[in-house]
Amino acid sequence: MTKLRVLALVDEEFVPPDSIEGLTDKEIAPWKTEYDVVVTLKELGHDTRVLGVSNELAAIREAIQEHRPRIVFNLLEEFRGLGVFVPYLLGYLELIRQPYTGCNPTGMMLTHSKALSKKILKYHRIRVPEFVVFPRNRKVKRPGHLDFPLIVKSTTEHGSVGISQASIVNDDAKLEDRVQRIHDQLGTDAIAEQYIEGRELYVGVIGNHRLQTLPVWELLFSNLAEGAPRIATEKVKWDAGYQARSGVTTKAATDLANGVKERILRVCKRAYRILGQTGYARMDLRLTAAGEIYLLESNPNPQLAYGEDFAESAHSVGVTYEQLIERILQLGVRARNDWRW
Repeated sequence: MTKLRVLALVDEEFVPPDSIEGLTDKEIAPWKTEYDVVVTLKELGHDTRVLGVSNELAAIREAIQEHRPRIVFNLLEEFRGLGVFVPYLLGYLELIRQPYTGCNPTGMMLTHSKALSKKILKYHRIRVPEFVVFPRNRKVKRPGHLDFPLIVKSTTEHGSVGISQASIVNDDAKLEDRVQRIHDQLGTDAIAEQYIEGRELYVGVIGNHRLQTLPVWELLFSNLAEGAPRIATEKVKWDAGYQARSGVTTKAATDLANGVKERILRVCKRAYRILGQTGYARMDLRLTAAGEIYLLESNPNPQLAYGEDFAESAHSVGVTYEQLIERILQLGVRARNDWRW
């Protein structure tokens, strides 16, 4: 295995320490992904430097000129405080012909907007929930064809930010209230989409042109309140105490009807290609009791922390964490960007 010079780009608030000795899980949580990836890169023998990024490209340019990395390992979810700016930063790396890991700018932009990605997928006959977008400073008026129940989300925030049990609404008054909350609290447009009752599934996809799908993973609850919808709320994703109280677990999906697994994996590969994604991504899906597969979202560059869903699903088929990080690194090195054809 060739040892590489690597520049890891992380948010300046999440620059990991050299050691986690004496720290609690709560203290580690904000930058656990960054720590796990950087430590693993160093253990693999790569000459790895970490750069905390805030608002300026100049620091990135200077670090690249000084360190001369073979590859940039991109762990940024925001630039200048906004996720929508990350594709522009990657575009800068493209302009200076600097290889990087993960998804390309086009794939990032197409999936950043839930509405845009759904429009594209629907055009290609991939089943997605019916939806409507409510822009800020506009009256909330539900179209007649969109029936309740609906789930209200931000159009651009990911990681279940802003989603709670109250995000599922059953009348126009609650719809208007929830949309207004998204506008006021998150400062983004809102999307209300058909709520699909069913199993919450995830599928990891790795690759640029030749794709590998990881096992179908499922979100499960063993102690959720009676009648509460089984959805990935912000607390389910990020609140360890709530996870423990609700018995939240994820594991390989079982008891899938004949042919369903194969159909799910085909849908995920098609969507990955249609949305122009590269590197690695996680697809979020719903499977109804009737066997209908709905693709909810495609998430490029999902969380890479050791022990989290993406890494765990890879481990379940014999891909160690070290092998996963190395695979992502090599996909970035071999990516066929326009300037490298």
